[in-house]
Amino acid sequence: MKTSLTSCALLLSLLTLLAPSTRAGNPSIPPAVQDGIQKIYSGDPDAAIDAFRKLQASDPENPLGYLMEAEASYRKIYCAALSVRYEMPDVWDRTKRPGDDQYLALADKAVAIATAAYAKHDTAEMHLYAGLGWAVKARFFSLSNDHKAIARAGVKAREEFLKALHLDPEMSDAKTGLGLYNYYVDTLPEIVKLLRLVMDIPGGNKREGIEQLQAGINGKGLTTEEARFYLAKNLRNYDHQYDLAAAIASPLVKQYPQNPIFLLLLGNLHAELGQKEEARNNFRAVQKLQIFDPACAKNIQQLAGLFLNSL
Repeated sequence: MKTSLTSCALLLSLLTLLAPSTRAGNPSIPPAVQDGIQKIYSGDPDAAIDAFRKLQASDPENPLGYLMEAEASYRKIYCAALSVRYEMPDVWDRTKRPGDDQYLALADKAVAIATAAYAKHDTAEMHLYAGLGWAVKARFFSLSNDHKAIARAGVKAREEFLKALHLDPEMSDAKTGLGLYNYYVDTLPEIVKLLRLVMDIPGGNKREGIEQLQAGINGKGLTTEEARFYLAKNLRNYDHQYDLAAAIASPLVKQYPQNPIFLLLLGNLHAELGQKEEARNNFRAVQKLQIFDPACAKNIQQLAGLFLNSL
């Protein structure tokens, strides 16, 4: 399952990643959404959900309100479902729970609004939002390893991102979505080969995916933090490039020191690198956090304790 890239290629990627950032052709982010994003990644997704619901009430035909509520809800789900396998913190196998249909309904609402909008007036922005809606669903299905559902939603997301880039080649948020598709499809070939026999799934390219995720990070759009988090996590999980993953993840912890998921990932990377004191500092920081969601708080602090004991 696991593949690796050459150190030289990844070092070139890292140099590109750490280069000065410029905003690409992404949609403008309303102040209410910017504030909500800060709340999500600062460890208070419930406050973000309140903000996004106000946006839905004031602008019900804007897909962003629904997309961003789904993003905030996903952070709660992900944190509560985290576990450790192969010495890695991630969600490995989550069963269906009450409230899941409400989460998927948010994604469906965003896709429906965006699709209706670009049917009337074709814009890269609305194709982006439709693609993000499908990507939200694919990411959710991945929590339970529902590979057919992941594939269906992922292919739909890819189609929308490609249409967005056709209309605006500088839209780095769309590149983030394509980057995730390319990375995963190329990284998990045995699963994809089985599905491609019956589902006609387009292939992927990991190298291209990494470059697209870098563009998402440098583009300073809606997906900047997501692109950085998933690039670091993927290099850790699939390529075992712990030093590069740590360099990519570190800015997340610096910018969002109240985020337990970012701290846990960086602590795990320090542990893999043999940097035990840095790892202890990260895990102890997790234990000291004020985490507002009870399920997340209980789970994440147990995991931090487990990692501390392993050191």
